[in-house]
Amino acid sequence: MKIPAVVAAGDRRAARAIHGESKPYLELAGRPLVAHVVELLQDVPEVDAVWVVGDAARLERVFSDPAEQKLLRKPLHVVPQFRNLYENAWETYRRLLPGAGPEGRDPAGPADEEQLVLYLSADLPFATPEEISAFVRQGLATGCDYALGLCTAESMADFEPEAPGAPGIRMAYFNLREGRFRQSNLHLVRPARLGNRHYIEEMYEHRYQKQFGQMLALGWRLLRVEEGGASILYYYVLMHLAGIADRRGWRRIADWLRARIPIERVAQGVGSLLRTRFAFVVTEGGGCAVDLDNEHDYDAARLCYERWRALQRARVARIYGALPAAAGRAP
Repeated sequence: MKIPAVVAAGDRRAARAIHGESKPYLELAGRPLVAHVVELLQDVPEVDAVWVVGDAARLERVFSDPAEQKLLRKPLHVVPQFRNLYENAWETYRRLLPGAGPEGRDPAGPADEEQLVLYLSADLPFATPEEISAFVRQGLATGCDYALGLCTAESMADFEPEAPGAPGIRMAYFNLREGRFRQSNLHLVRPARLGNRHYIEEMYEHRYQKQFGQMLALGWRLLRVEEGGASILYYYVLMHLAGIADRRGWRRIADWLRARIPIERVAQGVGSLLRTRFAFVVTEGGGCAVDLDNEHDYDAARLCYERWRALQRARVARIYGALPAAAGRAP
């Protein structure tokens, strides 16, 4: 199965600027982050085309560079951004459907409902084709309509500071019975089969569980308007409390709380909320969960880029082995 990949490179609403620059255009190793992501997708065997949604004029300038053109072996499409993350995702899906023109079309019929899309963000400098390929294959095996990626806390260790004051990225984790996880930036979705698509942007904005007031407001709304809202809110609050305890170093309290939060029950709650078949997919590379959300993390990535990239390559080679020849990997 060949799947289109959509790279979210928009800079409106929930997008954050870093050092005054939109994240997709921040540079590492002399290239914009969005260019790194588009390049690595060339080597993911399950991906047959790449769609990038964002500031079309800036994206066209990035990818019209002859050096970037040489790296492209799959069709690349640029889509002008819309008002928010949700609209960017949905409107790009409408444009990638077979026979859709520049303005796109609504899904019609079983074939469109079956259309899978791999969504990922543009600020993933340490993502690897091996981990993305593993995520897609595991996501397909679930048979669900929305697979969301998680990475284990153990897989994130290479990015943590090696000593007090050393450069590194301190991660926030979801604390679940099965372990501590960070949400990756990988989503394998049949967009036409999502019911409450409007909740996705709010879930994304609150993925690090730090904005308590907004999270409480979302939880209260779920309680009032969604079927099974009380159960969803219960696990939602437990996860938030466990996250607070974990970030403050109260591990015994965090462990006591997370023992009451089974991953399968959370997946059921998310599926109920979105009115679709939902599953979490856990990968062990780690790089797909490192997005650069603030100046501190970006500065650390600049200092540690080569070392972290080398560690990621070694890790995924050890865990996943070589990609299939069908990937078309450049020699």
